[in-house]
Amino acid sequence: MSEQVKGRFSRRDVIKSAATAAAGAIAATITRPLYAASATPETTKAVLGFIALTDSAPLIVAKEKGLFARHGMPDVEVVKQASWGTTRDNLVLGSAGNGIDGAHILTPMPYLISTGKVTQNNVPVPMYILARLNLDGQGISIGAEYADLKLGVDAKPFKAALDKKKAAGNAIKAAMTFPGGTHDAWIRYWLAAAGIDPDKDIETIVVPPPQMVANMKVGTMDCFCVGEPWNDQLVHQKIGYTAANTGEIWNKHPEKSFAMRADWVDKNPKATIALLKAVQEAAMWADKDENRQEVAELCSKRAWFNCPVTDIQDRLKGRYDYGTGRVVEKSPHIMKFWRDNASYPYQSHELWFLTENVRWGKFTGQEDFKALIAKVNREDLWRAAAKELNVPKAQIPATTSRGVEKFFDGKTFDPSNPSAYLGSLAIKRV
Repeated sequence: MSEQVKGRFSRRDVIKSAATAAAGAIAATITRPLYAASATPETTKAVLGFIALTDSAPLIVAKEKGLFARHGMPDVEVVKQASWGTTRDNLVLGSAGNGIDGAHILTPMPYLISTGKVTQNNVPVPMYILARLNLDGQGISIGAEYADLKLGVDAKPFKAALDKKKAAGNAIKAAMTFPGGTHDAWIRYWLAAAGIDPDKDIETIVVPPPQMVANMKVGTMDCFCVGEPWNDQLVHQKIGYTAANTGEIWNKHPEKSFAMRADWVDKNPKATIALLKAVQEAAMWADKDENRQEVAELCSKRAWFNCPVTDIQDRLKGRYDYGTGRVVEKSPHIMKFWRDNASYPYQSHELWFLTENVRWGKFTGQEDFKALIAKVNREDLWRAAAKELNVPKAQIPATTSRGVEKFFDGKTFDPSNPSAYLGSLAIKRV
């Protein structure tokens, strides 16, 4: 059990009255869309987990700006988790077991949890994905040991350096945040595209996001993939540099999701819509360029990330200093919370993650992914919430598929033919 979860009840009673009083005043700073009145939620409470990553901003904004309360859920708690493993464990417990009801989460995790792939004794815990929280904005970082390579999205020069280090008898490691998660997918794709087998040529290890920089500093790994602000913090501390913004690997790629235990949603359908409306409204607000500095300031608070705002603000606003002399102003790969249908959970994107997990042996490929996605992905609830918020029709996708996706190395993923994508990949476990 995480100390954060254990301790939240003692903290809650102390701060609840002050937080409630402040919520109404703070909420007035957001110009809200006109939305249809909905039925009273079955409960006013939910416990949601988050990890200290910039893409948790919609949950943080919804809490800080009083949006959960505005939509009839004043008792929502947003509770810091130590790692994605802790998030999983607390979702399995549920709030009834002193855990959590839902979370800011790596998009593949609800599938891995729902199928029992990553739970104790492989016991399935049904989950629903209710919304996407962001597109783009993750990073692949390299240790200062390889500063002379100035690696970019093409990692081919990395292979010779790793081979030389390995031949000298030294261990080489790539860190990600959870096996089968998004960061695992990006670093594996990046390595494999350069001819580096992530299972044979380098050892992949799990490190919680907030611990990445400290571990790189002591030489635990050669490279890592994580969300912001930790890549930029690495650059600021001159411990390494950024090789790639993950949007350079797959432009406008899906990243984190807002997911909840299926039993909570089934028991509280009206409360679920209320939560979704708050998260959607927060995403709209956070996505505006004029609000991004405030988003950075909110996230930097002790209660949330507890890190310098300077580590968050630049990349959140689209300025990327890669630490190699390369600086990109107004990056097209800026983290997106609402624009480009960022909040909508495309089912075609779920299929790519599942297919990639077939590639690396997490699934066999014999599963009925269509049925699994239909069960876990609740884009219907996203649409219902958007309708109540009176989201313009132009901002609501017409279909559940975004169509054919293209990657930096020329590979394509057609959701209607995932086996063709698998067949095109040289390095894989199947």
